[in-house]
Amino acid sequence: MFLVNNNHFLPSSCNNNEYIKIFWVGLMDGYGSIQVNHWRYQSLQYRLVIKLSNIISNYNMLIKIAKVIKGNVIITGKGKEIIWVVNDKETIKEIIKIFEIYPLLTSKKICQLEFLKKCLLKNSINWYLSNRNFKYANQIVIIKSDIFGLERNSFFLPNYFKEWLSGFIEAEGCFFIRKNNNHSFSIGQNFDIYLINAIKQYFEIQNLVKNPYPNFFSIEVYKKEILNKIIDHCYSYPLLGEKAESLKKFNQIFNK
Repeated sequence: MFLVNNNHFLPSSCNNNEYIKIFWVGLMDGYGSIQVNHWRYQSLQYRLVIKLSNIISNYNMLIKIAKVIKGNVIITGKGKEIIWVVNDKETIKEIIKIFEIYPLLTSKKICQLEFLKKCLLKNSINWYLSNRNFKYANQIVIIKSDIFGLERNSFFLPNYFKEWLSGFIEAEGCFFIRKNNNHSFSIGQNFDIYLINAIKQYFEIQNLVKNPYPNFFSIEVYKKEILNKIIDHCYSYPLLGEKAESLKKFNQIFNK
């Protein structure tokens, strides 16, 4: 069984600011990057970024995120890519406060955020240069920390998990439509098997987690009952970009 902490209710409307914030955290966990770089070894530069393919649904999603969280939406890569980006140090300080309310759940992004926060605190180019190669030193500790309590018969999900999951599905989920009608949904993540197991148990998926190549874990669902659970979730907690279009096409064909 799974237990969700429901200390507060968050409306799932895609126009609700709190929903947008949590969805963004899930999207950052999947497609985002939290960066610290240097300018000619003289000063530090901070950057939050999400890079997507340049289609209208992704553009509209990033514009919606920028209105709530701030940042700029820029078309790049000869028009093939679109990015949401924040470069201003003071704006980043304000934005990362969202992670204090709705913490990141992937080990890589947790490490990136902690490194950025330390760089902000130290404000030292020398400290940055001495420590940048150790940014992910604690990643294995996070992976093995059993943050969802999955070693027990029941586990506790954070109270924002449902909204976060839709942002993560927007980044990492795939709806497959096949000519043989063997339609499916899959989702995967590097390193963080605990996260795939949490998603598996949340949807009550019976399939085994796959490990097709080193450090990558995924799960694929074909069973109609479970696919309908996933579809229902994604309409209750709306996808906002390209995956919303994929979901609509998938649902039309899957539930003919």
